[in-house]
Amino acid sequence: MRRALELASWGKGQVSPNPMVGCVIVHGEKIIGEGYHQAYGGPHAEVHAINSVQDPRLLSEATAYVTLEPCAHWGKTPPCANLLVEMGLKKVVIAAVDSNPLVGGKGIEILKNAGISVETGLLEKEARWQNRRFFTQMEKKRPYVILKWAQTQDGFVARKDYSSKWISGSLSRQLVHKWRAEEDSIFVGKNTALHDDPRLDVRDWVGKNPIRIVLDLRLELPQNLHLFDQSTPTICFNSKESKVEKNLELIKVETEFTVSALLGELHSRKIQSLIVEGGNRVLSQFICAGLWDEARVFTSKTKFGDGIPAPHLNQNPSETLTIGENLLNIYYNG
Repeated sequence: MRRALELASWGKGQVSPNPMVGCVIVHGEKIIGEGYHQAYGGPHAEVHAINSVQDPRLLSEATAYVTLEPCAHWGKTPPCANLLVEMGLKKVVIAAVDSNPLVGGKGIEILKNAGISVETGLLEKEARWQNRRFFTQMEKKRPYVILKWAQTQDGFVARKDYSSKWISGSLSRQLVHKWRAEEDSIFVGKNTALHDDPRLDVRDWVGKNPIRIVLDLRLELPQNLHLFDQSTPTICFNSKESKVEKNLELIKVETEFTVSALLGELHSRKIQSLIVEGGNRVLSQFICAGLWDEARVFTSKTKFGDGIPAPHLNQNPSETLTIGENLLNIYYNG
């Protein structure tokens, strides 16, 4: 199962809104097949694993280790539970039961009704943690939220004129681009968009750009900002109009547009995760609402002496890492 979890991790950033899944097939003491869900819309882990078995006759005496309950419904691919039945597996060991109402328990039921021995809960905690974005989407009905900011040693995210370049070092910025490639979307507020003119892409890493999201209620941001260059899908929430133009979508919302409402809109679009890279005001709104799951905070050796203070988290970090000349503290909410 640990090997299956390792395989599943290779699909990170490629399979959303589906979960990452790995599958290992064992005959006796030997692995005879393995696979993972590689891309959204493509074959699932079980399909890849079965296709890699050189001698299918061994499957009737084999055990499949799967990190998530095999699906029981037709989506973009056929049900994996039915495939395991068809191939005559002897036993299936499942780490975590699926929270998707289309699947939850139904895949297990199909396997058991076919006479296949089923075991659940092996490394369940690890499997749920690996797919925490998926489980948050299914169980909390919102995207998994990652707050990210860089602060100076004396606790500021920007100078009084909103300038902040560059608080973090080059290694930290490259790591941020890696993170962006792993998540579905990225959000900034109006002030950050205006004063930093960020691209919010992954130019320092290899991977897909996240969907860019900005809140500009009165549509006052200049159209020559990088956000509006239509190089990658971008959503602008505003109180004026709704329209779609190539890679830019304007969505009209109420003037009192809350963090909760934002997450609800993203959930309805099956956006599974969100990085928040806004300034103090935007980040603090998520913190005050309790609507965040991780916070990743870089602290540099730079001092501003005065400026816009960094958000405050009333807890100790769960992890502390050194990234180049920066300190990275990682916090988990709950």
